Amino acid sequence: MRAIWKGAVSFGLVSISVKLYSATEEKDIRFHQVHRTDGGRIKYKRTCSVCGEEVSYDDIAKGYDLGGGEIIVLTDDDFADLPLTSSRAIDVLEFVPAEQVDPIYYNKSYFLEPDKTAAKPYVLLRDALERTDRVAVVKVALRQREQLATLRVRDGVMVLNTMLWPDEVRKPNFEFLGDDIEARPAELAMAGSLIESMAGDFEPDQYSDNYREALQEVIDAKAAGREVVQPEEAEAPPSAAVDLMAALRASVERARTARGEGGDDGTTPISAAKSAQKAAAPKAAAPKAAPAKKAPAKKAAPAKKATADAAEKPAKKTTRARKSA
Repeated sequence: MRAIWKGAVSFGLVSISVKLYSATEEKDIRFHQVHRTDGGRIKYKRTCSVCGEEVSYDDIAKGYDLGGGEIIVLTDDDFADLPLTSSRAIDVLEFVPAEQVDPIYYNKSYFLEPDKTAAKPYVLLRDALERTDRVAVVKVALRQREQLATLRVRDGVMVLNTMLWPDEVRKPNFEFLGDDIEARPAELAMAGSLIESMAGDFEPDQYSDNYREALQEVIDAKAAGREVVQPEEAEAPPSAAVDLMAALRASVERARTARGEGGDDGTTPISAAKSAQKAAAPKAAAPKAAPAKKAPAKKAAPAKKATADAAEKPAKKTTRARKSA
């Protein structure tokens, strides 16, 4: 890595000499604009819109558009008089809890390497930040611009994160925020089950840029003169579900099936959500108890009695006939 900035961290009366390195790099595949027929590079000339002449870098200044075609031209002397923080200092303003800094303010990340003579105070500040679980809010001038930033620790190295100013972060203004929309308890329970079924630890190495890898294969095939194989189409995303609960149920089952998980006690996220739905629903009046039915054995007894009575009747008639005779 090549240092892009050299300066010092001002920590009270302590000064720590450091070098600044870019902590990230873009891996996007870049293309040049070329002539389709012969592959020649397309070049653009810097020409003046008034006189039409080509302009060199030495004759280019910064201009601010006032609107209506009026331009204010600023020179290097105008920028030299601005109250800019020292371009070689990182001034610590205060130390704040790390969880209080909203990640939306973060812009770019840089590594800080101490000079050999400043290794001891560097380690002192690094360990103090880790022990107190705080980040240092600092001001630094990079590329002729004063920026707000934080100092935090990552993998034993202090990281400078440049930040956006508060007026650079937009406020959301959407219509649905004013609508009275509430999720039902059963839906919340199902959504929570889906989150739990897909929960895990963040491991960045398991993710990859599939589009960039496929594009690189196309480029390699072109370079080698091989036939370009079209990548397989990704599975189309499901259409918007009308029934939110049905979509959540299907998502939970799909996530649990993918992980090979199942409830040991027979309880599933769906049954848990149904229980929550029953608990949230108003209790209905209990239906009247139906009359108890006679046991089958008791039903058979009258049948036998009827058979016996039928058998006794002929016998009585025979006795009467004998008496008459």
